Amino acid sequence: MAIKPVTKTSEFGIGQMIHVIHMTDDVQQLKTWWEDVFGGYTYMGMDEPNYLPIEDRHACLLMVNDLCVEVMAPAMNDAGEVNSPHLPVGKFYSKFGRHLHSVGYYVDDVVGLGNHMIDRGIYIGKPGGGKVEQMDDPNLMYFYPSPKDTAGLMVEISKHRMPNDPREKAEWSSLASVMSAHPLGIERFSFVTLGVQDLEPAVKTYVEAMKAVPVSEGIDEDLGSKYVILQLGDCLLQLAQPLEPTSALGEHVATYRNCIYSLRFKVSDVDAAEAWLTKKNVKTTRPRPGLLVIDPNDAFNAPIFLSSEEIEGDPFAS
Repeated sequence: MAIKPVTKTSEFGIGQMIHVIHMTDDVQQLKTWWEDVFGGYTYMGMDEPNYLPIEDRHACLLMVNDLCVEVMAPAMNDAGEVNSPHLPVGKFYSKFGRHLHSVGYYVDDVVGLGNHMIDRGIYIGKPGGGKVEQMDDPNLMYFYPSPKDTAGLMVEISKHRMPNDPREKAEWSSLASVMSAHPLGIERFSFVTLGVQDLEPAVKTYVEAMKAVPVSEGIDEDLGSKYVILQLGDCLLQLAQPLEPTSALGEHVATYRNCIYSLRFKVSDVDAAEAWLTKKNVKTTRPRPGLLVIDPNDAFNAPIFLSSEEIEGDPFAS
């Protein structure tokens, strides 16, 4: 497995995607699924999930090839209900249930990017509430722009390094080679898809406010969407507007409006991937020969796409 170099975009140094968060109600159950089906390597919360009192939530971190997935769940009370529905994690789960939640990026100049976004009308909230008018603390470690101003993407901007991240260890190349031998045949992570109501202003927001780099655009007839793929740091982001309200993406956008929708991985052999998922009792559909779609009902409500197809203009293609 070739190790993808960490590429940074913009003068603010937007670099590695820290993680994608997959929200659920039982961290151990979802962690086991990622390990069993995708060969995930858990490096935080191996024996039991990590608990963070200030957020009243449980979580673990695992690697699926070059993608870090944070499995997260709000703490539940004895009645099986969300313990703190007023806190962000509990509030999200109460609205969305099991669902992809957000992404995070390491950024060199957090303050510079924050002020750039504020100057372009992006709302950034203070930790205790209220609006940040100007960032002036050179020691600021992270912030969260409002998803209402980022076309629906919840994103953490941070310069705080994740403890024990395998990608920063000397043995990462060896571990990556082991993971690449998994029967699913994942070569690398392709992109996160964000479902949007109106493609043009969403793209404009990312290009102007986050200095994202346009890669390609087109229409995907099988999935019923028009899209633009952007490079943001060392990962790609697909913004997709549904063409038909009755498609899976169309129904998702109608329900949740602008929101993170799916994950896509590059695989070496779609037939082999399909055979492995069938063995694991994970239902799939095959819109076209080079594309396999996992049934969200078998993936904790996360649409996951596996494809052998190349992405036009992909800066990470080997």
